[in-house]
Amino acid sequence: MARVIGFELNSQEPEKAIEFYSKVFGWKTADSNWDYWAVTTGNDEEQGINGGIGRGPNDYLHGTRIQIEVDSIDEAITKSKNNGAMVLRDKMEFDDFFLAYLVDPVGNGIGLIQYK
Repeated sequence: MARVIGFELNSQEPEKAIEFYSKVFGWKTADSNWDYWAVTTGNDEEQGINGGIGRGPNDYLHGTRIQIEVDSIDEAITKSKNNGAMVLRDKMEFDDFFLAYLVDPVGNGIGLIQYK
């Protein structure tokens, strides 16, 4: 079973979003990496998930996306497409993981992540 392991808040004004969530909820943000700021929402002893705030791309300007960890990103992409999802960003490789962005059949944004 694949688990939700994080979230992304996309905005064309990420600095404004960072300021809001920091002041209202006390979230901590890391320095920017490719217009993406990792967010810590609490300590590891509490139930919850961390995520990030990023500058949304032209095809996903703003909104929330959950990140789902999968064992095989290729298999998850294929199953998603076969069940009505649309791929926004096919598998991308980063140092420690693979990532893809999709939209489910009802318009919700999701990220698929496979750690190496």
